[in-house]
Amino acid sequence: MTVETLPPGERRAIVRDGVAVGIASGTYGISFGAISVTSGLDVWQTCVLSLLVFTGASQFALIGVIGAGGSPLSGAATALLLGSRNTLYGLRLAPLLAWTGWRRFAAAQLVIDESTAMAINRDSRLAARTGFLSTGLAVFVLWNLATLLGAVGGRSLGDPRTFGLDAAVGAAFLALLWPRLRDRRNQVVAALGAAVALGLVPVTAAGVPVLAAGGVALLAGIISSRDDPTEYPEHDDLPGGGHR
Repeated sequence: MTVETLPPGERRAIVRDGVAVGIASGTYGISFGAISVTSGLDVWQTCVLSLLVFTGASQFALIGVIGAGGSPLSGAATALLLGSRNTLYGLRLAPLLAWTGWRRFAAAQLVIDESTAMAINRDSRLAARTGFLSTGLAVFVLWNLATLLGAVGGRSLGDPRTFGLDAAVGAAFLALLWPRLRDRRNQVVAALGAAVALGLVPVTAAGVPVLAAGGVALLAGIISSRDDPTEYPEHDDLPGGGHR
């Protein structure tokens, strides 16, 4: 039986790109670690979040709600809502990567924007697997190391507003949202969601406006039957996109 292999040059190029994405994305973990401990979590709680949850948007959502005085339950619900998009990635990646058993279970932990983008446009299954693993593992390792560094350093910062860290959560969400705003429907949904959230801020507890805005997006997805061209991330959506 012939074992499928990638040409050495192609494999090296894919792994190099995956590590580059890992470095660019993983270093954001420093901001998460610092903001998390200044928002009320300790170093170990912060590190466990990065280790087990491992999806930046959900992690920033959780600490954003807690830092604003919201309940952990509201923060967890917001994080779960945002993390649900990874389910769509998994449905797209499962037949492409075609892993079974424990390999499929382990790979689920690495299903994020970056690993999806580096896998779905490959010409072969082996290339897709190589892109997925090299990127997912690079981001996972560097994100967790950066989280630890940020958390340890963040303990000495005190009030996050002193260094403008309180604005980092919003900036992180804007960075995640921006590539999806190429589609007109998404622009309308984003505007409606923002209007709903801003309207609820004065009259509801922290975390509720984000959940309500997410509900607007879910409702739009149910009503609309048109495919979203930005549903899955592409190379250009990643840090330094267009250079790989």
